Amino acid sequence: MNGKCLLDTNIVIGLFAAEPAVMQGLREAEQVFIPSIVIGELYYGALHSTRAEENVVRIEQLVASSAILNCDVVTARHYGGIKNELRREGRPVPENDLWIAALALQYQLTLITRDKHFAEIPDLQ
Repeated sequence: MNGKCLLDTNIVIGLFAAEPAVMQGLREAEQVFIPSIVIGELYYGALHSTRAEENVVRIEQLVASSAILNCDVVTARHYGGIKNELRREGRPVPENDLWIAALALQYQLTLITRDKHFAEIPDLQ
């Protein structure tokens, strides 16, 4: 995970679980960013878990100590282009992941994820 990275939800979950590979990769990264979309997915998971309060506190600690990227008009333009191209090719990707990919493209960040469908998105590192 060298350079400037954007984390997908499954990597943040790996961070919360202190998975050795995730921890090592984050130590090697130059800069790490988290999309606001990922924070929303984390809140959703936390609120419908059996330890909601504990998980929400963990998310709030992460937000307080992390660089969070929000969507704007430029992100929306990337999103629209990605979605249109994938639709034409018949290769759907979940909506939230399109927004995450759009942020990665907008800021020229390497997306760190375990989801294979991101490989469908042109020019995404």
